[in-house]
Amino acid sequence: MKAVCFTGSGGPEVVQIRDLPDPRPSRGEVLVQVKAAGMNRADLQQRAGLYPPPPGIRPDVPGLEFAGVVAGVGEGVTAWRPGDRVMGIAGGEAQAEQVVAHERMLLPVPPSLGLEEAGGTPEAFLTAHDAMFTLGGLRPGWPVLIHAAGSGVATAAIQLAKVAGATVIGTSRTADKLERARSLGLDHGIAVGGGEPRFAEEVKRLTGGEGVPLVLDFVGGAYAAENVASLALRGRVIVIGTLSGAGAHFDLGALMRRRAEVIGTVLRPRPLEEKIRATRLFAADVLPLLAAGRVKPIVDEVLPLAKAREAHERMERNATFGKLVLTP
Repeated sequence: MKAVCFTGSGGPEVVQIRDLPDPRPSRGEVLVQVKAAGMNRADLQQRAGLYPPPPGIRPDVPGLEFAGVVAGVGEGVTAWRPGDRVMGIAGGEAQAEQVVAHERMLLPVPPSLGLEEAGGTPEAFLTAHDAMFTLGGLRPGWPVLIHAAGSGVATAAIQLAKVAGATVIGTSRTADKLERARSLGLDHGIAVGGGEPRFAEEVKRLTGGEGVPLVLDFVGGAYAAENVASLALRGRVIVIGTLSGAGAHFDLGALMRRRAEVIGTVLRPRPLEEKIRATRLFAADVLPLLAAGRVKPIVDEVLPLAKAREAHERMERNATFGKLVLTP
């Protein structure tokens, strides 16, 4: 099979397409003919040698999500049959013509969803759902602050928060992305341009001085102090990414006075059973919304697998709104 491979650690120049042995499903596993695989920031970090995959996953083949058709099943698999349309998250190796997945990590692709759209769905929506509801405890009527409003996870989070009855505040360095996010349910947009980010004062104004009970942060260090300053009493910051760096400085006194929490999360290195649980919760809460068209994956562009290097370059330039999807 053909797959995206890294020839070493470095920039987009290390991205190549290579021929690899076809994978074979073991007991409890399913072989999927990949029709689409979403790109994620983690792919760029893995390429740079900063985000190694879990044990047993090749470090030179990226890909955390996929959609396709079941091509074969291993011993003991009863939930899926050849020809079924499926999607799911992976520890890696999904940007290839074939991938193997545990049967309980797969989800059915709703009839209303194309496979290219489905390829950019699992990682974004599962991450957003887990962060906002499982970890963040989002409730109807809450105001929620979501950073990097044009990113794949953020476009999913904005929609899920809006369907849940939240008031959605978003930030972006690009005014155009904030405007586009309004069609997804963004109520208030805050542009954070160059220099030191400042958004806490505006968040407090928009919430009548109370602050927000929940912040979804993909940026990390540079936003830490303003995140804490934006919180309401007993609020939570859920840290999903560290695009600006992992080092952070913020006022512990403010955190203590608000009796607030800063919670870090990542899906990839979790034990299998934890990822299965997150997948099952997603299936119960989000899959019906996708099937009914109440939320939808936002795909910026679909590119052939052969243009994986171009996809890396575009993502590094922050020149996307929503997901980039690769098609083998």
